[in-house]
Amino acid sequence: MDIDPIDQALLRELQDDARQTNRELASKAGVSPSTSLERVRSMRENGIITGYHAAVDLEAVGRPVQALISVRIRPPARPIIEGFREWAARLPETIGLFVTSGSHDFLIHIAVPDINGVYAFVIDRLTERREVADVHTTMVYEHVRSRRIDPAGAHRRPR
Repeated sequence: MDIDPIDQALLRELQDDARQTNRELASKAGVSPSTSLERVRSMRENGIITGYHAAVDLEAVGRPVQALISVRIRPPARPIIEGFREWAARLPETIGLFVTSGSHDFLIHIAVPDINGVYAFVIDRLTERREVADVHTTMVYEHVRSRRIDPAGAHRRPR
C-alpha cells in the first residue's frame, strides 16, 4: 500500500492521540470524516496500523528500574533459540525482547521494582537456564521513546 501525505497525516495524528474521535482526527488531518474513516480502515486492513495501546508509566506501576540484558545462547540451534525466545517473552519482568546478531543472541528489556529485581532476574531466572552461556547487564538511566514513527522517506514535521 502506498502511503500518501493524507495517510501520513492520519498516522501522525493517531500516534499523537489514538483516542480522539474520527471527526477530530479528520479535522487535524485536513480531510472529511468519511475520508478519514476509510483511510484508517484501509491502513488497518493492510497491516500498517496494527493496534491501539495504552502507554503505561513504569514508575507509577511500581517498576521504575529498567535494564537491558544481552544473552548468548549455546548451542545456537533454532529450537533452542525459539524456545528461549518464547520463555523470555512471557516473563512478567520483560517489557521488550529483541533477537539479535553479533556476540549475543537476545537483548531483553526489563522493568522491575528495584536493583534487587534486576539481580534476581539475572541470577534466578536467566543463569538457571542451561542454554544461557553468557549474560551482560546494562542499567538504564533514562528511556526516551519516539512518540511517532513516520513512514520511510516521509519528512518529519517540527513540533
